[in-house]
Amino acid sequence: MTRHLHLNAFLMSTGHHEASWRLPESDPYAHVELDHYVRLARIAERGTFDSLFLADGPQLWGSVGQRPAGALEPLTLLTALATATEHIGLIATASTSYNSPYNLARKFASLDIISGGRAGWNIVTTAGAEAARNFGLEHEPAHADRYARAAEFLDVALKLWDSWEDDAIVADKASGVWGDDSKIHPPRHQGTYFSVDGALNVPRSPQGYPLLVQAGSSEDGKAFAARYAEAVFTAQQTLADAQAFYADLKSRTAAAGRDPGHIKVLPGIVPVIGSTEAEARANEQVLEDHIVYTHGLDRLERLLQLPVGTLELDGRLPADLPPESAIEGAKSRYTLIVELARRESLTVRQLIGRLGGGRGHLTFAGTPEQVADAIETWFTQGAADGFNIMPAVLPSGLETFVDQVVPILRTRGLLRTEYGPRQTLRERYGLPRPANQYARPAQPAESTQPVQPALV
Repeated sequence: MTRHLHLNAFLMSTGHHEASWRLPESDPYAHVELDHYVRLARIAERGTFDSLFLADGPQLWGSVGQRPAGALEPLTLLTALATATEHIGLIATASTSYNSPYNLARKFASLDIISGGRAGWNIVTTAGAEAARNFGLEHEPAHADRYARAAEFLDVALKLWDSWEDDAIVADKASGVWGDDSKIHPPRHQGTYFSVDGALNVPRSPQGYPLLVQAGSSEDGKAFAARYAEAVFTAQQTLADAQAFYADLKSRTAAAGRDPGHIKVLPGIVPVIGSTEAEARANEQVLEDHIVYTHGLDRLERLLQLPVGTLELDGRLPADLPPESAIEGAKSRYTLIVELARRESLTVRQLIGRLGGGRGHLTFAGTPEQVADAIETWFTQGAADGFNIMPAVLPSGLETFVDQVVPILRTRGLLRTEYGPRQTLRERYGLPRPANQYARPAQPAESTQPVQPALV
């Protein structure tokens, strides 16, 4: 069977570059306009992407002075996009730290039903004291505690999605029986973090449950992914690092008793495309020239958990930064950024410029052929099953990728040329529909043939 790339369109307001909103072509109000997202979804669908993805968090991110701030609630937005598209998967971020399993399981089951089986959940544990204070907490929970809560959250959600067997609805008008109560299974869950008694009030959805996506690359994150995730979004800066992460995660998945082929690794890439390499570099420079470095300095100090005023733009990172083990926030992103700065001897100003496009994801400036070459190399050399495509500017960056890079990938046999028969998101990722954990195995029908005596 031919192995094809999995492409996911990571959509973010006017683009992933923090200065994208300042370009003449950009609409600084696009982040709250439904038509903008409908257009992006249809462009990605024209490119036969597997899915699109919306990030989210239960707090206002950073300073509203830096870039378009705030975001439409993703499950609500994706429900609208489900009616404007036919094939593309719809993945929303939702936090296990600041939600309850019953409400969230119901929302994702509803999206899966409305979309005909195209829902996915990017499971996050939400770092940061800002979010914690929005929910009555003085401090963010410890990293290990957030993942312990997430594991129990997932276990409860899976019980809820399975609380209706697939054939629980009888709809027998003649007998007056609509459903079979023996095929409803209330979780009766009593755990450390949650107490959830009753069955979900939504029937089992087309996929059984949504595609489960995870984005943490810390030790806790990788352990969680190996146990639950079916797709993993990751930030990797080099081919060697991506290969090591890929091999490690596949090995952990096998050790957890799962098929390593049932977890897809999708690094992020921010493609900046030009008709020549020089033009691509010039396009990248235009974006970098629009960065307001004071915003980046503030954000970097908060990410590195440094006091305000510690960093100097034309200096380098302090030599005595704390190790990852001392960080309670986004551990893996912290390490990636520090290692990037150390490896390339970047000044703070240069580091902010590098982070402006993708916040630690790989930024690649080049021709369509060069972008396709990079994607093919990572895909064929054990570093990725596909990519999170993160255009620096939207919608133009996504249109350019679809119009100029996708045809090259198709010509090379790496990407489908059309969707074909309608599929669920899970099927598009090559994953089986999960069996209901409560369903009784079908009993073989009793034979009507006489039993023959055994030959002695």
